Amino acid sequence: MSDLLDAVLEAHGGLDRWRSFSRVRASIVTGGEFWGIKGLVQDPAPRRMAVTLHEEWASVQPFGAPDQKTDFTPDRIAIQKLDGQVVAEQMRPRELFEGHGFGSAWGPLHRAYFNGYALWTYLTTPFLLAMPGFSVTEIDPVEEDGERWAVLQARFPAQIASHSTVQEFYFGPDHLLRRHDYRVDVAGGFAGVQYVHDIVEADGVRLPSRRRAYRADADGTVNLDQLMVGIDLSDIHFR
Repeated sequence: MSDLLDAVLEAHGGLDRWRSFSRVRASIVTGGEFWGIKGLVQDPAPRRMAVTLHEEWASVQPFGAPDQKTDFTPDRIAIQKLDGQVVAEQMRPRELFEGHGFGSAWGPLHRAYFNGYALWTYLTTPFLLAMPGFSVTEIDPVEEDGERWAVLQARFPAQIASHSTVQEFYFGPDHLLRRHDYRVDVAGGFAGVQYVHDIVEADGVRLPSRRRAYRADADGTVNLDQLMVGIDLSDIHFR
C-alpha cells in the first residue's frame, strides 16, 4: 500500500480495527431528485441498512412493504419477506440496466440493486481500497474549499459491483474523506460528484454521516443546484 493509503486508513480507525469487525448496521434516510427522474417515489422514512465488510453483501429494510427487505450480492438481487420468502429476484442483475440512459425508468429490482452496491461502497470506504484486487494510484491533488486534497484513484476488480470501474477519493489534510467521484454506469454513465460531511466515530471507525451527490458537466463543473442523491446516516454500529 502507498504511504497515503496507509495514512488514510489510520485516520479512519486503522486496518487492524476494521479487520476485527465483520458487519455494520446503520439507519439511513435518502432523498434527492434522482429517484423522481427514475420514476420512483422516495419517502423520508428511515430504514435499516446492513452490509458485510469483507465480502460484498447488503440488505435494507423495510423495502416496498413493512415486512420486506432486500438481499444483494453482485450476482443476485432479491426482494424477500422477513422470513426469507422471495418476492422478486434477478440473477446477473447488471443485465437489468442494459441500454439504460440517464432518464430510463427503474422498477423495484433496479432500485434494490443500486441501493445495495452504493451503500456497500459508501459504508466500506476507504477500507475497501485495501481489499484484494483493488488497484490504487495517487494522482494530482486538488485545491478545494480552502484546502489541498490528496486524491486516490481506484480501479475496482471485476467481482465488485459499484458505480464504475474507476473512481476517485479525495482526502483533506487530516486524511479524512472529503469527496468521492464516479460514473454511474447503470444510468448512462453520467459523472457523479459526492461531497461528504459530518464525520462521526462508531466503535472506533470514523466515517461521514452525510453524503450529498451532484451531477457534473462534461467539463467537470459540478451542478450544486441539483442534488441528485442525499444520504443521512445515524445509529451506526460495527460488530
